[in-house]
Amino acid sequence: MSHQTHHPHAPQAPMGMPPQQAARNGLGIAALTLGIIGILSGLIPLLFWLAGILGVLALIFGLVGLGRAKRGQATNRGVALTGTILGVLALLASVAGLVITVTAVDQAVKEVNKALEGSEAKPKDGGAATKEYRGGATAVYGTGLNVTVSKPTSFTPEEFAIGHAKGNKPYKVTVRLENKGTKDVAGDLVTVEARAGKDGKTAERIYDDKSGAGFSGTVTAGKTATADFAFDVPAGAKTLDVEVRPGFDHKATHWQLTL
Repeated sequence: MSHQTHHPHAPQAPMGMPPQQAARNGLGIAALTLGIIGILSGLIPLLFWLAGILGVLALIFGLVGLGRAKRGQATNRGVALTGTILGVLALLASVAGLVITVTAVDQAVKEVNKALEGSEAKPKDGGAATKEYRGGATAVYGTGLNVTVSKPTSFTPEEFAIGHAKGNKPYKVTVRLENKGTKDVAGDLVTVEARAGKDGKTAERIYDDKSGAGFSGTVTAGKTATADFAFDVPAGAKTLDVEVRPGFDHKATHWQLTL
């Protein structure tokens, strides 16, 4: 005689009862996550804008999450509240980052302006800056560097001099650097060039045993350095425009010399 095994049936939900709705906790979690990232971004001054955006989103998501928790649609009221608070803190961090960034940029602009003022030369007598100086005049930079270019003198290059062409007239000037500032001046970075006549034709440098080597080494604070520069001037030129640039941190200054 066989017996059949009967399995009990699962209880059926009463008719007319709606299924239980899942908790809508997503916005609370999103608010917490965005709030944390926002605060971390606010610690980096250049990312203040990101902290502000994330703070606003965290605040909005957190408030909506709190509303859902109040209506019983979410079960993570604490998470949503924490996200809301972190959103506010991220906004405050964003404002602080903005202030720090603006202050830093303003300070940098002031430093640049100060450096530019120091890089421009003025006459030794304290007058306003001029476009060009005469022979023997001294240009004074804001850094304390004094530059003097002598009046030109004609000279005879040595037999094996480089840069002198037949028919041109060689002239020599003496450049004097007096460092009255507090920082060293790199002599190797000092450049001296010249243009001759009304057309401003480039006057080639002349190199021999006595001139053309230029400056070398460092002109330390309180010291003076002198070097001779020779130029090959086309015949008939009446003027020589000598340009001296004492390194990258100083503007070039011109001396208009009469030949």
